[in-house]
Amino acid sequence: MTQAINCVQIVNAIAHRDYGLRGTPVEVHHYDDRLEVVSPGSLVPPITLDILRKGAGGHASRNPLIVRVMVIVGLMREVGEGVPRMFEVMEGNGLHKPEFSEKPHGFITVSLRNSMAWDEGTRAWLAGFKDKKLSRNQMRLLAMARQQEDRFTSAQYQKLAALDIYTASQDIKELIRKGLIRLEKKGGRVYRLAQEELGTLPEDFQRLAEVLAGKGRLTNSDLRLIWGLDRQSALRRVKSLVESGWLVAKGNRRGRYYAAGPKTG
Repeated sequence: MTQAINCVQIVNAIAHRDYGLRGTPVEVHHYDDRLEVVSPGSLVPPITLDILRKGAGGHASRNPLIVRVMVIVGLMREVGEGVPRMFEVMEGNGLHKPEFSEKPHGFITVSLRNSMAWDEGTRAWLAGFKDKKLSRNQMRLLAMARQQEDRFTSAQYQKLAALDIYTASQDIKELIRKGLIRLEKKGGRVYRLAQEELGTLPEDFQRLAEVLAGKGRLTNSDLRLIWGLDRQSALRRVKSLVESGWLVAKGNRRGRYYAAGPKTG
């Protein structure tokens, strides 16, 4: 779990807590499997638990002056962006989405679990779609389809992401336009992952493939030359290709090189 997302939730709790409840501090509980932040004060209408659990944006501040100061000093980026940002970071890193609950006497608890929602293979597979600019729900959909023999229905997606039929349909149409999914048969209701698109080479790897085929391995010097990048930038880019299975890192730090990964077949 990243320190950044922990800080976002603690800042949110300080900004939105009910300061009329004296002697009740914001509580942070660090367990082996999760971090829990308890904030004094019930939700401010029109915000509801249902809205929070969907990761939707929205803002209704109990303490507008505190929020304004936090935005000015840079502790908060935008009004109402805290919850969507938590969902984005948690699910973007393969973690379970934040869990919200309300305790008696108006205490809101947010639980951030540090266990992975997706296995390592699924996370590496999803890393190959960074250039597609997918939403977190679209990534969840692809992961679900991969786990059930590459197939899914709109109804399953609606249930997974708590979406209405119109929003789900728009997400699915966008994935079809990007070539990632297709209808199993014309007029049907079952969609499949489009393996022909999912199996194409990422642009970054295409630029390496010819040299890799000739040499059998690539060093960081090769990467810098091919991509025209400095050492650190090349390391960040090659890390993505390793995570998605296009390359495999071998050797120690000084003698490290990269060979073709399992995804190259």
